[in-house]
Amino acid sequence: MSDRQINPMLKTGLELGPILAFFAAYLWLKDRVFTFGGVEYDGFIVVTAGFIPVFLVAMGALWWLTGHLSRMQVVTAVLIVVFGGMSVWFNDPRFFKMKPTIIYLLFAGVLGLGLLRGQSWLKFVMEGLMPLTHEGWMILTRRLAAFFFGLAVLNEIVWRLMSEETWVYFKTFGLTAAIFLFFMGQGRLFRDHGFGEDESE
Repeated sequence: MSDRQINPMLKTGLELGPILAFFAAYLWLKDRVFTFGGVEYDGFIVVTAGFIPVFLVAMGALWWLTGHLSRMQVVTAVLIVVFGGMSVWFNDPRFFKMKPTIIYLLFAGVLGLGLLRGQSWLKFVMEGLMPLTHEGWMILTRRLAAFFFGLAVLNEIVWRLMSEETWVYFKTFGLTAAIFLFFMGQGRLFRDHGFGEDESE
């Protein structure tokens, strides 16, 4: 199935909708306790159980409409199923809260491995979005690898030392805002390395 363009608002809705739905459902159910099969589950676990199929349906719709999912989206979906499923199965929210840490460490590790080989694997994912020189891609990849590692550490600090509600706000808005601000802060890099001929590798 070839890649197809869809309405940007629809695409954004499919990508962010499940996260916002998780946030809204958490605020609604966070203080409630549910009993299934004689086992008590707090609101966070119930919302996590609902989030998994909602996220998968949204990603399935995105794939059906565009014919494409990025590697990052596929990896994220797998980790949501694994860690979200473990939280529900073991009735332990810690697994789901560790998911962002694993995701960001994985991304940082993959980018770092490419850098050790003298390559920007970020380029293969985002080249169509940002025309940069080889040097520009290498600089951006180093910065993003360090940034992802920092987010992984920050997520561990927040979920381990702060309240569950604080972590939900951080996960829903803080991480998204941090990534947005990171790329907004790369304006000078895009200006200095965005117009030359891309060097051969």
